[in-house]
Amino acid sequence: MTSSRRSFLKTSAIAATAVAFMPNNIFAAPAKIQRVGLQLYSVRDAMKADPAGTLKKLADMGYQQVEHANYVDRKFYGWTAQEFKKRLDDLGMQMPSGHTVMTPAHWDAATNDFTDVWKHTVEDAAYMGQKFVISPWMDDKVRHDTDLLKRTMDQFNKSGELCQKFNMKFGYHNHDFEFTTMVGDIRLFDYIMQNTDPDKVSQQLDIGNMYGRENNAIGLLEKYPGRFVSMHVKDEVKSAAKNEGTGYESTILGRGVLPVKDTLKVAKKIGGTVYLIIEQESYQGLDPMDCVKIDLQTMKKWGY
Repeated sequence: MTSSRRSFLKTSAIAATAVAFMPNNIFAAPAKIQRVGLQLYSVRDAMKADPAGTLKKLADMGYQQVEHANYVDRKFYGWTAQEFKKRLDDLGMQMPSGHTVMTPAHWDAATNDFTDVWKHTVEDAAYMGQKFVISPWMDDKVRHDTDLLKRTMDQFNKSGELCQKFNMKFGYHNHDFEFTTMVGDIRLFDYIMQNTDPDKVSQQLDIGNMYGRENNAIGLLEKYPGRFVSMHVKDEVKSAAKNEGTGYESTILGRGVLPVKDTLKVAKKIGGTVYLIIEQESYQGLDPMDCVKIDLQTMKKWGY
């Protein structure tokens, strides 16, 4: 995860302060990959400069699904939910999931309920037709305060209950710190998995963020079968900048060191994975729009 991504997420969290229910037997058989989409953070500069034009170019490339990474003051990339949905509808695009950081400040202890800010987040996601409301970050203070972490896990489960009312699921998206931060004698990642209700909280596994800290995504899929309905599909290369301390940064699919194809096969077979979201955050000097075009072509070559 880049430092700009970290800053973006923290800024979004401060500014911010239908999956339709799966069949009961979804994990009993290999999952059917339903959607291949793009995390719009992959083309963040283009979305900032010309969001309408960028979405049109992505649609022309063949992208039919996107995942947002910008929801501030009840607006997606500067548009209200109604305006943004019309933009996507006009392009024949859908947005099955989105990233909005949930913090402890979104829970009001006095009323024992979520704040209006988080309720609006869920309501607007439902209007957009999302299936997932995904929180892609956990503040450092939460990670290292056991009592606050316990309350946050409860908040995750309660958010899942709220999302269920709108025929959606709440989700959490990993970075790298979940594999280095310890809660007692277990990793934070395992703590999250053990303290969230799989019927209420989905996990979006980012196979790139974890690399350099935990290099066995397939092992996680095997350890927690059926828990990863969504996945961020990435490849990684060594980074001279030692990105975020992991020593790796993302690259065009198929050009890095990750066993992406094998991981996707296992995800489909036992992970319960039905949403594949392409994300590329670093470009090795190439144009991000060119990169995501190749990424989609690569996924198609792989049969997705």
